[in-house]
This record gives sequence, structure tokens and C-alpha cells, in this order.
Amino acid sequence: MSVTYPNQEFTKDQCVAGLCAGVGILDKWHASSDQACNILRISRSTHTRAKQRAPGWTVSLDADQMQRVSFVLNIHAVLRQIFDNPENVYGFPSMANNNAFFNGRSPLEIMAQGDIISLYEVYRRIDALRGAQW
Repeated sequence: MSVTYPNQEFTKDQCVAGLCAGVGILDKWHASSDQACNILRISRSTHTRAKQRAPGWTVSLDADQMQRVSFVLNIHAVLRQIFDNPENVYGFPSMANNNAFFNGRSPLEIMAQGDIISLYEVYRRIDALRGAQW
């Protein structure tokens, strides 16, 4: 998993590429606009622009927002390693999970609480599934 630091600055191209990738993944996970905005800590208008990927559009994101994008990308990467079929890769985040941490909630519901700790904890638990594969 990549780590960003509070003083690290990102180019607008890096921000656009990361945000568009994150929004695209969240869309495939069937996240609502509100959920995606909470997870990435972005406005509805920024979310809409990232989905449209209009030529020449730019955005600046802070380190926290880029860390959130990184968590989404890393969760997606782990899901691709764990599952062979797209239904599970893209469906797992919205499925109810009865493990102790999730308590019947989906990973998406927990991530959409909006705090970075929820994102981290979901990542950590999904990443742990990789170990169960070996």
C-alpha cells in the first residue's frame, strides 16, 4: 500500500488520474454519489466532473484526499487478487458481511462513514483475506 505524507504535493495530473480511477472503481462497486463523496472527501460537483472526465479538467487534492484514493485503489487491487470473477471483485464491497468487524454491514457502508480510520480498517480486513488464500 502506498503512503502519502501531509507535506507532499501532487501535480494536478496525478490528482485527476487518481481521482478518476477512484471514482470509476467506486462506481463499479455500486457506491452512491453520496457514498463516493464521503469516502473520497470530495464535493458532489467534483465527483460529477471526475465521472465525466472532461478534457482539460483539473483538480487539486490534498494529502488526505489522495490517501483516500490510495485506499480505494489498494482495496480494489486486493479484491482482484482474491477473486477471479468480476461479480465478486466489484460486488464484494456492497455485500453484507457478517464477520465481527462488519457486523452485517457491507464494506462500502463502513467506508462511507467518511473517516479515514474506517477506510483503513476496511482495507486491513480485506487485505487479511489475501493471507487466507495461501
